[in-house]
Amino acid sequence: MDAKGSPERSSKGRFNIPLPALTWLRHYDKGWLRGDVVAGITLAAYLLPAALGDASLANLPPQAGLYACLFSGLVFWLFCSSRHTAITVTSAISLLVGASLGEMAGGDATRFSALAAATAWLVGLIAFIAWLVKAGSIVNFISESVMVGFKCGVALFLASTQFPKLFGIHGAHGNFWENSGYFFKHLHETNPTSLTIGGIALAVLVLGKVFLKNKPVALFVVVGGIVASGWLGLDARGVKLLGEVPQGLPRLGLPRASDWGNWGAVLEDLNNLLPLAFACFLLAAVETAAIGRTFAAKHGGRLDANQEFLALAVSNLAAGLGRGFPVSGGMSQSLVNEGGGARTPLSGAFAAGIILVVVLFFSGLLAALPQPVLAAIVLLAVTGLFKISTLRHLRHTNRTEYIVAAAALLGVLCSGLLRGVMIGAAISLVLLIRRASRPHVAVLGRIPGTRRFSDRERHPDNELIPGVLIFRPESGLLYFNMDHVRDTIAERVRVEATPPKLVVLDLSAAPYVDMHAAHMLAELAGELAAAGIQVQAVEARSSVRERLRSEEVDAKLGGINRFTSVADAVQNFHA
Repeated sequence: MDAKGSPERSSKGRFNIPLPALTWLRHYDKGWLRGDVVAGITLAAYLLPAALGDASLANLPPQAGLYACLFSGLVFWLFCSSRHTAITVTSAISLLVGASLGEMAGGDATRFSALAAATAWLVGLIAFIAWLVKAGSIVNFISESVMVGFKCGVALFLASTQFPKLFGIHGAHGNFWENSGYFFKHLHETNPTSLTIGGIALAVLVLGKVFLKNKPVALFVVVGGIVASGWLGLDARGVKLLGEVPQGLPRLGLPRASDWGNWGAVLEDLNNLLPLAFACFLLAAVETAAIGRTFAAKHGGRLDANQEFLALAVSNLAAGLGRGFPVSGGMSQSLVNEGGGARTPLSGAFAAGIILVVVLFFSGLLAALPQPVLAAIVLLAVTGLFKISTLRHLRHTNRTEYIVAAAALLGVLCSGLLRGVMIGAAISLVLLIRRASRPHVAVLGRIPGTRRFSDRERHPDNELIPGVLIFRPESGLLYFNMDHVRDTIAERVRVEATPPKLVVLDLSAAPYVDMHAAHMLAELAGELAAAGIQVQAVEARSSVRERLRSEEVDAKLGGINRFTSVADAVQNFHA
């Protein structure tokens, strides 16, 4: 426990055990209880409308969203490593589920719900495997620029599904372009009462976001919508209502999307669900890790991404067991949790407890909620996804990342959400491979007045050594990037007005050299030697020296030892 009384900074061992709660609960300060309770109440007020709205995005009954938040919230706090992260249903994952399961379900609502719960189970199993193999670094493979483009695409697709509900138009079910075309084509069918109720709700939400930050305005809008529905008789005016929400807990158990006696059908369903589950896992992992790192940077401590995988695993398994659908850490909900004064993850347990009370005793009241009000709540979430300012920033600062973000956005709009996720992941991997395959090869010069050498591209005042060219590859040397390194060095030697007498290879920035790269270094040295140019490799790490010796190429590189520096090689040449 640090001086600030922060449970997140407890002991190092906290991040090495499956249940971090066992550590901070032993040191729980009674003074934190009030903050956790208040934050839990505030968080529940945000989770309830989000659960209803995101369930509609997933084409699931409203209780599915309540069950997902309830059961995941009851276990997430025990396993998470971040004290502020809130587990919830999210717009991106909900849209992904809703857009991907329709064909598999074949119009059967019961099978659709079972497939959604099975998807949550698969997400949980994938997250559990990722935790077992300590694959926390996987979240770094999806670049932020890809996520920006993907979320913008999701926001536009989301808007295309919700505007018809806001206007009281029976919406289409297709991609962004089909939905948008249908909306404008049937705009004349707008229900004035629906638009008025939805417009008022949206205006209140926007004003609340501006003037009442971190306040449960959405909950008051839901209550106001229910009251207005009964008072004004909105159902008789053609306004579509949410409909019956079953009271009480669902029957717990493994989801049965197919007859378990028919293993062929079960395996076919699992095979069809795997791409969707993997996409949901990627989104959940990236979002949850980003939230945890944000709070770790703000409040101190560090995030254990592997521990978050375990928390995601048990949360999604619990959501699937309770007839929900995949869940993730939610940024806006987590910010509300922090703003509410949460001191420990116990606030999430209190929020889940409040949702449990609603499910057991008050869910019947939700039937009168107008759909346009729910659409307004969902549309407000678009503002958190559609980061146009970030796109503009990328356009002016890094055109490559801007193109990547735009490609991810268009991938979502043109190919659908599931393929959009996969396109984003593929773009991230291609960029990673491209950058790794073209490492920077620095040409070094001597820092004036010293025996030290650094990159002349960054420091043009560095002195060139007559008759000597010094190169430093700034990456591990591997089979897929060695051609670039070799060609860069050979081309620089070739364009010199006066050919050098010595080429020094500074290997200090190369943590690894594989067999292919070792032999290509030897070939390069042989070509330079044939042109009358001496080659000397210096400052290689012990593992690199051992690899060059084991491949019997060290002699061609002037002999490898741990004593000779760049300055020594230059001095010996001029001696």
